[in-house]
Amino acid sequence: MRIVMLTNDTKNKLMSDLLKRTTDDYTEQENVVKEILKDVHERRDDALFEYTRKFDKAEITADNVRVTPEEIEEAYGEVDEELIEVIRKAITNIKSFHEKQVKNSWITTEENGVILGQRILPIESAGVYVPGGKAAYPSTVLMNVIPAKVAGVKRIVMTTPCNAEGKVYPTTLVAANEAGVSDIYKIGGAQAIAALAYGTESIPKVDKIVGPGNIYVAIAKRLVYGHVSIDSIAGPSEILVLADETANPEYVAADLLSQAEHDELASATLVTTSEEVATEVSKWVETFTAQLERKDIIQKSLDNFGNIFVAKNMQDAVDAANEIAPEHLEIITKNPWEIMTQIKNAGAIFLGEYSSEPLGDYFAGPNHVLPTNGTARFFSPLNVDDFMKKSSIISYSKEALEAVHEDIELFAKSEGLTAHANSIAVRFK
Repeated sequence: MRIVMLTNDTKNKLMSDLLKRTTDDYTEQENVVKEILKDVHERRDDALFEYTRKFDKAEITADNVRVTPEEIEEAYGEVDEELIEVIRKAITNIKSFHEKQVKNSWITTEENGVILGQRILPIESAGVYVPGGKAAYPSTVLMNVIPAKVAGVKRIVMTTPCNAEGKVYPTTLVAANEAGVSDIYKIGGAQAIAALAYGTESIPKVDKIVGPGNIYVAIAKRLVYGHVSIDSIAGPSEILVLADETANPEYVAADLLSQAEHDELASATLVTTSEEVATEVSKWVETFTAQLERKDIIQKSLDNFGNIFVAKNMQDAVDAANEIAPEHLEIITKNPWEIMTQIKNAGAIFLGEYSSEPLGDYFAGPNHVLPTNGTARFFSPLNVDDFMKKSSIISYSKEALEAVHEDIELFAKSEGLTAHANSIAVRFK
């Protein structure tokens, strides 16, 4: 990996390089997605199944689009029992963490007859998109479904691509069933997002769509926003490790590569105050990369977006981390908790040498759906609040309104809204 001194110039170049991983110029793909959305909106199931035959080579119809209990039972027979137990343990941890996020409705009353409050309720339905393609992602199922379940969403449906034989990954089905998904549909791509957003004869419309996908899925989610709510548009994965001279270079290198293996656009960055740690990490990265299954992807990721920065002091390192606002931030220092208090922008923060990033991906409990590409400055991880809606409650007695009615009328008239003013004044004529 490249080793350079951390300066304003090198830091700014890194941030510029990271932004290059995504572009707004997806005109060709957007035109394709717009046509798919329009077609599914107008022709519903007919269009949905045509696109599934075209893109997934699967003969899906209204009779077989929904995964049956028999198919789920068959999936359990194809998944190792040990993995099923691990999935159940992960569910326990994820559920426990998210239950602590639940907020309750509240009411306040005052002696003058003013009652104010907030009513907090779950949305009625949520759609979870789970990628298919080359790999199964049961962890994605858990991280998207469980917060909705904890929030109290009544209907949680999942769409995921099937293979040409109409089969869905067994681990995906098992994870969905264990997490409590209501219905699973064998549909993928932009057409699945259209079905969830608009509804078809086979797939009812939902209130919110969450879950990752390819560029066509991401564009589709962005375009249907407004018809439904969405979580966010995820960018390439990234990790930033803050380390001092006490860090174990072998551990740091392994953690950097855990993100570099995601795809060629993934970013792995080390910021350290120790030149010795920087050199040793670079050596371990080379050693590990040669041994790992996805070494070609890892190498391209490191060549394009892998960096080791040597900072003059930890304050400079912390300042850089806050500006970059990474998706995953590991702090491997003598006193990581002290450093953590200075961090303002990060999706998830991992403290100490035994809190490796994959712990958060699979098992610890906090959500692994995190803001990327610097958006941790203003976005948060997926959480229970994402599946809740709030209504304000306002109740004034006659006496309470009488005490302030002239103020309200003046305010309304200042904006030229005399009907607003009259709505108050008419009560005190």
